[in-house]
Amino acid sequence: MIESFYGFLAVFVIAFLRVPLAVAMIISGVVGMGLMRGWTPAFAGVGQVVFETGFAYVLSVIPLFVLMGNFVTRAGMARELYTAANSFVGHRPGGLAMASIIASGGFGAICGSSIATAATMTKVAFPEMRKHGYKDTLATGAIASGGTLGILIPPSTIMVIYGIITETNIGEMFVAGILPGIVAVLMLCLAVVFVTWRDPSSGPPAKRHSWGERLTSLRSIWTVILLFALVIGGIYGGVFTATEGAGVGAAGAFLFALMRRTLSPRVLLEILIESARTTAMLFTILIGAMIFTNFINYTSMPGDLRDWVVGMSPSPIMVVLLMMGIYLALGMVMEELAIVLLTIPVFFPIVTSLGFDPVWFGILIITVVEIGMISPPVGLNLFVVNSLLKDVKLSTIYSGVWPFVVADVSRLGILIAIPGLSLWLPQLMRQ
Repeated sequence: MIESFYGFLAVFVIAFLRVPLAVAMIISGVVGMGLMRGWTPAFAGVGQVVFETGFAYVLSVIPLFVLMGNFVTRAGMARELYTAANSFVGHRPGGLAMASIIASGGFGAICGSSIATAATMTKVAFPEMRKHGYKDTLATGAIASGGTLGILIPPSTIMVIYGIITETNIGEMFVAGILPGIVAVLMLCLAVVFVTWRDPSSGPPAKRHSWGERLTSLRSIWTVILLFALVIGGIYGGVFTATEGAGVGAAGAFLFALMRRTLSPRVLLEILIESARTTAMLFTILIGAMIFTNFINYTSMPGDLRDWVVGMSPSPIMVVLLMMGIYLALGMVMEELAIVLLTIPVFFPIVTSLGFDPVWFGILIITVVEIGMISPPVGLNLFVVNSLLKDVKLSTIYSGVWPFVVADVSRLGILIAIPGLSLWLPQLMRQ
């Protein structure tokens, strides 16, 4: 147990010295294993992890979904999604903010990246909201919170990483995120309703569109619907695996980008380079996490914690609530992917020993990661929005995001109280 404590302490200290997290985990894992088992087995273990990670077939889903997200971002699908959503709800108080959230959900269904979703919707939705007199607090809060939908609504790179680390079926994780994703959109829209109810001037109504205009806008987003149905429908129906679905999605996104004439040799090269950089970053972090996880698993910490929790015989659901509280607190001071990679080796064995479904727990993890991405002071989406809006103060974004944080915490409570929202579709998939 004490060895694990020193290992976690070493990771935090090294990371605090501004060393990349992946390097911090590798150093702590290698040194820990070296001191406990010897340096030869420690370095041999590193070589094995690097080899197995680099050649793992299932991990090819990561670069393929990253590539798919970059293609759809360059294809300009986000603007059409926003236009379609705006035609239906833009005439309501706060309607443009709701449209940005709905469009973020649609874009997340073909992108899989929270940062990319937030950045894209900032460019698309913020100018419209400012033109119609929206307050910056509501506009930025809606965009930052809507951006988090990119990692909940499948496909999602964080879901893939969680599935790989915990050996949970990635296809089941994808379909499990659909209903919670719909609930997330509804809860964030309710937050907009609350804000405009308290302050009607924060989100004045925009133009009402006719049903003809609405139907026309829907026809422009058929590519998004088709791509999502092709990938997730194929996985859910058992036509292909999640890895094969990623390949289909990347190929489909490439064809759609070609059809829209948004690809040139230079743009294609930029997309490939950006995808390679993102993939290299994710693989490096994943390798570091696996090396550190091997060290943690070799110590007695997971077993000791599990025995301690079971020995106390508390209500199992109270254990989950305590974990979620820890995640929410960590999300306010740490980067979200780091939290997941550092805590999963400790928390996951406890959750499974208590009989909870790993898919359900994975959706809860994704949800608290979403909350962390918009929780001041270090929520990543807040800084993404701020970096693109130079004339909007970070304090303004902090102020505007709190109603959406409350909505997300409420959603977390709903998902804990009603596991069926996360498990109904995966259970149908298993039959």
